Amino acid sequence: MISEIANETLDLANQFTEHVEVYVEKEETLNVDIQKNKVDFAKESFTYGVGIRVILEGKIGFSYTTNLQNLGEMVENAIFNAECNIKDKNFAFAPKSKYKTVKGIYDKRIESMEIVEAIEFAKTMIGTVHELKCQPTSGGFSTGCIKSFLINSEGTSCEDISTLFSGFISVIVEDGEDISTAHESDSSRYLDINPEWLAEEACRIASNSLNGKHVETKDMDVVLDYHAAAGLLGTFVHALNADNVQRGRSVFADKIGEEVVSPSLSIYDDGTIKKGLNSSTCDGEGTPSQRTTVMDSGVLKNFLYDIYTSNKGGVESTGNGIRSSFADTPSVGLSNFILDFDEIYEISDIGDGVLVSDVLGAHTSNPISGDFSVEASNTFKIEQEEVVYPIKKAMLSGNIFQALQNASAISKKTRQIGSFITPRILVRDMRVVG
Repeated sequence: MISEIANETLDLANQFTEHVEVYVEKEETLNVDIQKNKVDFAKESFTYGVGIRVILEGKIGFSYTTNLQNLGEMVENAIFNAECNIKDKNFAFAPKSKYKTVKGIYDKRIESMEIVEAIEFAKTMIGTVHELKCQPTSGGFSTGCIKSFLINSEGTSCEDISTLFSGFISVIVEDGEDISTAHESDSSRYLDINPEWLAEEACRIASNSLNGKHVETKDMDVVLDYHAAAGLLGTFVHALNADNVQRGRSVFADKIGEEVVSPSLSIYDDGTIKKGLNSSTCDGEGTPSQRTTVMDSGVLKNFLYDIYTSNKGGVESTGNGIRSSFADTPSVGLSNFILDFDEIYEISDIGDGVLVSDVLGAHTSNPISGDFSVEASNTFKIEQEEVVYPIKKAMLSGNIFQALQNASAISKKTRQIGSFITPRILVRDMRVVG
């Protein structure tokens, strides 16, 4: 059915132009919401839509619809939008390609999951929180199954089916003298997230954060736990987006071939890894997903490109034309962004530092300069090679580009938080404000 709609739309558009791209998406989701001690609601939803891009005399137009009986009007709107646009020689659609199978992105148990099972998952999290003498404040989880089909006038035809499972829980704990909060979350392509683990981790962090002490303001070693690392990396990757590079908004614009981060760090963007949260057969434009070496032993090797920016830069697309849905046009984005360190330390290697579970306010960081000032959440003091006590309040300030020039890993274990696959990151001499 998806392919039939795509081909019908392509035929309609070919009456007006030879350059057409059609993207059809069918998504089924299940959401459960937790408020305090109960399941607040559970719902199933279904979305089916079509997006079309056309190129008419060098000008691009876009339109979309959820009314599958009115494809003709959508096509006419795309043509009209193209006629109103500005000509640009860099507009193009993906050439015909061969695609490799990407493993581990679909679990039939998620697609067939019933709402009763979803509610039981939520109740298990709530029950575990109570057993650990904490109180849930909010939480929930969602599942999704997405089927997509992309076809264009260049002969490209790419079909994908994937699933996603995400859960989170926020808790509060008090001991009569102090109150502390914490949260934990996890996502997977498979139905393999443990609700007890989510609840236990949130309660462990909250309980360990009770009765925090003040910390002295100074430069010290900072261990960024998985969520904290992912929060700050969002600013860093802005500089690797080819669109920002071409607009003069990246500190790395003229630094290909130079060492820009720690020589122990290599970075990859890989849309093909098994079970990757953003792995897929192709990107949102039909370019085959691939592994791109962004940095090799600290040396900048590549930026991330979609078709438009690659044409503008005279290079090949790296398969990073990311589309959020059928209702959006592709733009440069991440697939699975992997940080791989050669230097690996342990907490026992740190004499004076802090462990930061998460950060608040990372969205206020300056994506061009890399400067940031964020609140450190659920933070712990490290002294004489061990975690000794929780910290009441602290801020982190610095520059993310400079921080990664002096960074290494704490343990080999990695987690995927959003697009980022990262270990705990150790940054030497970061300013901690007490």
